[in-house]
Amino acid sequence: MDVAVSVVTYNTEPSILKQLIKSLGCTSLDTGVTVVDNSPSDGLKAELKDSGVTYIHNPANPGYGAANNIALRRTLGLASYQLVINPDVYFTEDVPGALYGYMEEHTDIGLVMPAVLFPNGSMQYLCKLLPRPFNLAMRLLLPQGGLSDRLNRRFELRDTGYGRVMDVPYLSGCFMFIRSAALEAVGLFDERFFMYLEDTDLSRRIHARYRTVYYPNVSVFHCFDRLSKRNRHMRMMHIQSAIRYFNKWGWFFDRERRRVNRETVEALREEGIWPIR
Repeated sequence: MDVAVSVVTYNTEPSILKQLIKSLGCTSLDTGVTVVDNSPSDGLKAELKDSGVTYIHNPANPGYGAANNIALRRTLGLASYQLVINPDVYFTEDVPGALYGYMEEHTDIGLVMPAVLFPNGSMQYLCKLLPRPFNLAMRLLLPQGGLSDRLNRRFELRDTGYGRVMDVPYLSGCFMFIRSAALEAVGLFDERFFMYLEDTDLSRRIHARYRTVYYPNVSVFHCFDRLSKRNRHMRMMHIQSAIRYFNKWGWFFDRERRRVNRETVEALREEGIWPIR
């Protein structure tokens, strides 16, 4: 295969998943899709009959990263690239083909993400610096918009305009196009993270050895709803993952974070992507 696709679902509406599968059908690449369903029941199985998708029911629900690892372990030696993608993502052009071609031309890239848009076409700011405790606290505690957006402006690299290719240390887990060799080198998702920040951790590990790149020449749509802002249980899960992340990498004394963030900003300014202020 050119690309192995991993999709983790939990009580996902069949129509949403079918929209993603339809999108994946528009690529000219040789692909294989594995759906790992963490739902209590296997209702999706019948919906995916004759779709060509490999369906794995996993009602124990070990978490998002652990469920993706089930698929990744099956396909890591079978495909040049792995696409980890949320079920609520869809696209209307051959995005995987464009990313495949770009990474074939740039063998130093381990991870790439396209532009990610809301269904109404507005930008989702999913390119980030490595987080400090302050960044995650503000994102969880403050309401979206207003002060929250102003405080997140640097963290989310908003002043870059999101219009040019750029190297970014933290790319969203909603669409991760990963070189298989990079995963073999750094390892799979850290299963200590049940949900949230598993993408931060993996992106950071890949960035330490490869380029991790935002590629806005193609785009996808993502029905992002920031559930942890509205649901108390999910917010607590997000907080628990943040604690695990900072326990692993360091809270206030994280030299690698300071170095990576400084080098990222300096490089963007040298390239004229981030305005000097």
